[in-house]
Amino acid sequence: MVAGAGAVKVGALDLGSVVKVGGVAILVDKFGPQLDKFINTLTANKNVSVDQATKVVPIISVGSGGYIGAAQVSGTKKALDEVKAVAQIEGNFSGRTFRVKALVPVDSVNPSKISRVKGVGVSAIIDVRV
Repeated sequence: MVAGAGAVKVGALDLGSVVKVGGVAILVDKFGPQLDKFINTLTANKNVSVDQATKVVPIISVGSGGYIGAAQVSGTKKALDEVKAVAQIEGNFSGRTFRVKALVPVDSVNPSKISRVKGVGVSAIIDVRV
């Protein structure tokens, strides 16, 4: 439901206020399980379901350290337990002909202390409207 000057409400939660206070990480923490279930239902309805475990984590931008969205990751339960975020790494190829954004499941939300979690892939991207 849309309320007032661009504020979006889900139940009694004003998403505009939450984003100002703690940003995407708080939204992912609060709505991650529901988003994960929604994505799994959505993809199963399109006959492209994931056969492994899944969860939703924040996307962090390597370089700025900011939270810029969320992603669903998939893999074994053991590997997913290690994943804390997805790092977005950007670069240009062939001058500026191609802009590349690599999405890498990682074991920390601190961009200066991340390591790739092997055996996990990104299965969905979630944009947060603010």
